[in-house]
Amino acid sequence: MTNHWIDFKNADVILVMGSNPAENHPISMKWIMKAREKGARLIVVDPRFTKTAAKADMYAPLRSGTDIAFLGGMIKYILDNSMYFREYVVNYTNASFLVNPDLKMPGQLNGLFSGYDEKTRSYDKKTWSIQLDEKGLPKKDPSLKDPNCVFQLLRKHYSRYTLDKVSDITGTPKEKLVEVYKTYASTGRPDRAGTELYAMGWTQHTVGTQNIRAMAIIQLLLGNVGIAGGGINAMRGESNVQGSTDYGLLFHILPGYLPMPNAALTDLKTYIEKTTPKTKDPKSVNWWSNRGKYITSYLKAIYGDKATKENDFGYAWLPKLDVGTNASWLNLFDKMFEGKFDGFFAWGQNPACSGANSNKTRKALSKLKWMVNVNLFDNETGSFWRGPGMNPKDVKTEVFFLPCASSVEKEGSISNSGRWAQWRYKAVEPIGGTLPDGEMINELYKRVKKLYQKQGGKFPDPIVNLAWNYEVPGGHGGINQIDIHKVAKEINGYYLQDIVDKKTGKVLGKKGELCSTFVHLQDDGTTSCGNWIYSQSYSHKDGKAINMMARRKKSDPTGLGMFSEWAWCWPVNRRILYNRASVNLQGQPWNPKKTVIKWDPNKIDPATKKATPGWAGDIPDGPAPPMADEKAGKYPFIMRTDGVGALFGPGLADGPFPEHYEALECPLQENILSKQRINPATKLFHDKGKGKEEDVFYSCDMRYPYVASTYRVTEHWQTGLMTRHLSWLLELQPQQFVEISNELAKEKGVKSGDKMVVKSARGQVEAIAMVTGRLKPFKVGGSTIHQVGLPWHFGWQFPEDGSGFDSANLLTPTIGDPNTMIPESKAFMVNIEKARG
Repeated sequence: MTNHWIDFKNADVILVMGSNPAENHPISMKWIMKAREKGARLIVVDPRFTKTAAKADMYAPLRSGTDIAFLGGMIKYILDNSMYFREYVVNYTNASFLVNPDLKMPGQLNGLFSGYDEKTRSYDKKTWSIQLDEKGLPKKDPSLKDPNCVFQLLRKHYSRYTLDKVSDITGTPKEKLVEVYKTYASTGRPDRAGTELYAMGWTQHTVGTQNIRAMAIIQLLLGNVGIAGGGINAMRGESNVQGSTDYGLLFHILPGYLPMPNAALTDLKTYIEKTTPKTKDPKSVNWWSNRGKYITSYLKAIYGDKATKENDFGYAWLPKLDVGTNASWLNLFDKMFEGKFDGFFAWGQNPACSGANSNKTRKALSKLKWMVNVNLFDNETGSFWRGPGMNPKDVKTEVFFLPCASSVEKEGSISNSGRWAQWRYKAVEPIGGTLPDGEMINELYKRVKKLYQKQGGKFPDPIVNLAWNYEVPGGHGGINQIDIHKVAKEINGYYLQDIVDKKTGKVLGKKGELCSTFVHLQDDGTTSCGNWIYSQSYSHKDGKAINMMARRKKSDPTGLGMFSEWAWCWPVNRRILYNRASVNLQGQPWNPKKTVIKWDPNKIDPATKKATPGWAGDIPDGPAPPMADEKAGKYPFIMRTDGVGALFGPGLADGPFPEHYEALECPLQENILSKQRINPATKLFHDKGKGKEEDVFYSCDMRYPYVASTYRVTEHWQTGLMTRHLSWLLELQPQQFVEISNELAKEKGVKSGDKMVVKSARGQVEAIAMVTGRLKPFKVGGSTIHQVGLPWHFGWQFPEDGSGFDSANLLTPTIGDPNTMIPESKAFMVNIEKARG
């Protein structure tokens, strides 16, 4: 999130699209309803009339997989009706930048951008470049009239997204489109704010990244980024998803979103030179220019005294990806299916139910030599070998089960959707001899290290050189405990030498103390930090270590709900990202009634008690004065190389502007907008008869005539591993169901309670029919399109009698977004029939 949960109350219009907060993030609804009490308008756009829609001021249905068409129509509406915030757009976005005149767009190339290579399914982005002047700075046209400026290209690109066309694609009635567009576009004024709340309903598509990009364009046009009540806000589906991503859970990043090294980046100097963005614009902060400090401090944190300047701070010990390797979920299980892995740790997950195309996933597990399942209970993953379609005699995989402690049986931090790192205390001791994950990892590390020391190995250095001093005496069965506070402090970072300000001579930090901010991190080995964005989360004050994440003060002087002394928010406790965009060029808030920060020329310095110009309010995006200061002023979007918000985004794999493409499986023979049916840059695992049988897909095939989507219900959690074992929750939602419209039910002769079989090209699942008015048929391209929906919380392993049926992911395809490879689980094709017998 750019903002945070409580900030929803500051919005004038809330757009819920791609999420269902009333059912899946119920605490957030408290703040949504607070906004409504103050007169805010709530808009819900969803294929189903959800519980959130039941509380909305307006609801608009749309066919799954057509969000970009819907949002593209809104962009056109905003531009055609001059409802954009011009001063914000000109000064804080790249709208005025001039683009390479050789760029061709989908309106000219039948759905493609220039530079496309059909054989590689990828783009050469040379024509997507920005024109530079003799100083190496972007050429600009502040009047926004040049035909090659971003603003005019944006207008040209979305001129094709007419109301008629959008309605024809999405199935949304035109009058609903206008109602939503007009209401949300009303926030393009200094005194109004609009926020968007999304979740997996946007991300789990082959155009998932571009769904969010389209909304980012809208928010930038309306001036809704950096302000109270604004932003692009991801509703995280688990309490620590944000934290796990921050700490490098994904294959392509190290902690703090540092790029994962590849084999071509042979030494630390090369890594820094090749991955650090550069700018010649003195007004751009370009914060990623500090990457050398962050990677060096990270190496010092993990290798300690073994990391020296002479050995490149141990950079050679870091694992490296082969150039071009994509080790995301779909690719990992594809390689596992091919027998390319010996072993697999399923740590706190249940891929046999959560992974797309679960039949393929389960078969892939059978190709392993061994698997370790770390979880609270046995699950479909740990018992895959005895599941449906498996003959245990044929499965050679040796499975180990390590029962772990639950979240209330261990201490540590979680980081919520709003980036607030909050400390949780242990409520009870682990039961049944289970262990916290950290202690398992500690024991595993010790034993692997001992084996390397005893037996040697091809490359022991990354393990034997680790700095690992988290252990304390005590524990179960000879397994020592770890002090999780030591881990948190390592993440925060230390001053390894006295750090002195080179300009003033002031001592910034003393040797041995915890770092007070990532601004102090160095690239010479004199600081350590396990994750630069979490530096300050555990700090020293008056000689004492202070766990900032454990703070619980409820003061809120602004009344905006920032609660700056409750827990701690990365980075440096900043509650709203890019908050320098909430002020005008002089540093004064666009909306004084909802001031996030403001420039105060007479601010009193608490140390000197003298008036010193500075920012008041939330922690600003850097201390530099506002842009009106021609010598020292800086652009507001400090993490971007050019310093401004990107209406034009040439960094993505599938286009600098979002373009509507159909899902891999869809009910249409052709894309109504262009000749290009699906995302041209997405990887096809099965194409033109080539590929694994398990990856087959069928589009516009009468055997699978209905659009399907997966979703969650309030009563269950993820794949249901925890909640299916709670009898009261299982009683509320006992088994897999399929939601069907009244119209489709009548057509099929189905009534609520009938046992159904839902089939796709890849598998089938039994489900109980839920006939409802929450789904309605769509009119798309002159045809009637039906959509059904299934929750993905169920699996065969529990209840033990199989009454819950099995996972909805048995139906979903092997296909992903070309930028992230997140699977497309929200739009695919199925058939439904009554079960026999």
